[in-house]
Amino acid sequence: MPFSYARFVSFRNLEDSEVDTRAERIFLIGENGQGKTNFLEALYYLCYGASFRGSVDQQIPAAGSRGFGLAAAWSSLAGGGALEDSISIRYDGQTKDIRLNGKGLRDRKELVFHNPAVVFCHEDFSFAAGDPERRRFFFDQCAGMLYPGYIDSLRSYKRILKQRNAALKESTHDLLDVLDPQFVRFGLALMEDRQKLHRRFRKDFPRLYEYVSRLGRPVELSYSPSWKNERDVGSLLALLDSRRESEIIFGTTRSGPHRDRWEFTGEEGSFTDRASTGQLRLLSLILRIIQASAVAAGDGDCGDADTGGGPDPYGGGVVAATEKQPSSGGAKPRWPILLLDDVLLELDVGKRRRFLELLPPPGQGAQAFFTFLPEEPWTEYENGDTIVYRVHNGRFENQKRL
Repeated sequence: MPFSYARFVSFRNLEDSEVDTRAERIFLIGENGQGKTNFLEALYYLCYGASFRGSVDQQIPAAGSRGFGLAAAWSSLAGGGALEDSISIRYDGQTKDIRLNGKGLRDRKELVFHNPAVVFCHEDFSFAAGDPERRRFFFDQCAGMLYPGYIDSLRSYKRILKQRNAALKESTHDLLDVLDPQFVRFGLALMEDRQKLHRRFRKDFPRLYEYVSRLGRPVELSYSPSWKNERDVGSLLALLDSRRESEIIFGTTRSGPHRDRWEFTGEEGSFTDRASTGQLRLLSLILRIIQASAVAAGDGDCGDADTGGGPDPYGGGVVAATEKQPSSGGAKPRWPILLLDDVLLELDVGKRRRFLELLPPPGQGAQAFFTFLPEEPWTEYENGDTIVYRVHNGRFENQKRL
C-alpha cells in the first residue's frame, strides 16, 4: 500500500521533516553518504519495526540524541474506497513503542502483513555468494511474509534447538526425550512451508534469470532438506534416536531445518562456484523480484501450474504471474513497497532495461523508491507518476514532478 508521507525525528542524519511520497515512483538523487539509504531504512523500519541493515536500535539515533521517532501514513482499499492507515514508532533509548492506527502493538510481527516491503540492496549479494545460513535467512524471510504461522514456527524451532544443544553439551540427556517431539513438530512445519516456497521459486527463477541475463543456459534453484527421507513424526524421532550417541559426542544437533540447503545449479554443477560477480548480483535481484511478486499474489505456492511471469516472451511482466493467480476473492495484486538502493549500478544497459521491465507497470497500485547517484541516467527510468528529490546532508529538496 503506497506511503503518502513519511516523517522523521532524530533518525540517523535525516533532517527532522515530513516528506511527501504520494507517487508511484520516488527517485532519491544524491552523492554517497547524504542520506538516501537512511531514507529507505526509515521506510523499511516503518513496515517492520526493524532495520534491514541489521543495526541495533541504539545505533540509529542522530548524534546527540538518545532516541528517534518515525511516522507515516499509507493508503488502503476498503469497501471500494481508499482509506489511510497510520503508523508511528518511538524509541527512547531503551524501549520501543509501535502504534498502528493509534493502537499499540505488542509484537512487531503484527506489522508483517499490514504493509510489507521488499528491499533490494548491496547486502543481498550474500544470498547468492554467501554461506548456506544467508540463503536460509532469505527464504525464511520470504516464508514469514507469505505464511501466517511461519514466524511462530521458526521462533519455536530455534528455541527448542537452543535447548536441545544445551542438553547435549551439558549431559542432561534425559531432556532430549521431552524436547525431541517438539523439535520434530516445529521442524516439519518449517519444511512444509519451505517446500511450498520452493515450488514458486523453482517455476519462476530459471525463466526470469534467463530473460534478464541472456546467459543461454539454465540456472535452477534446488532445496535440499536435512531430513531427506523422513516425513513424519515417528520416523524422525527414530532418526534422532539413532543419531543421539554421535550428537552427544559432538555436543550439537546435526540434523534438522537449520541445516537445510538452498543451492543454485547449472549444467556443470554449482552455479555460484563458477558465476561472475555480475551474474551473482543479478541472481540476488531476481530473488527479490520473485519475493515481491509472491507477496503481491498473496500465495507462495504455485503448485505445478505454469505461472507465466516475466515480460515478453513470458507474457508481460511479473504482474502476469499475479494476474493469472489472483488473491482470494479475485482481488488485484497487492504489491509490497519496493525499496531499490543503487541496484542498477552493476548492470549493463540491456540488463538494466530488462530488469526494470520486471517491476510492476503503472496502475498496479505499486510504489517503488529508487536511489541514484547524480551522474546516473535516472531520467530514463521514469515510468508514470514520479517525484524526484535531491538529497544533501539529510535534506530532501523536491526537484520536479515528472
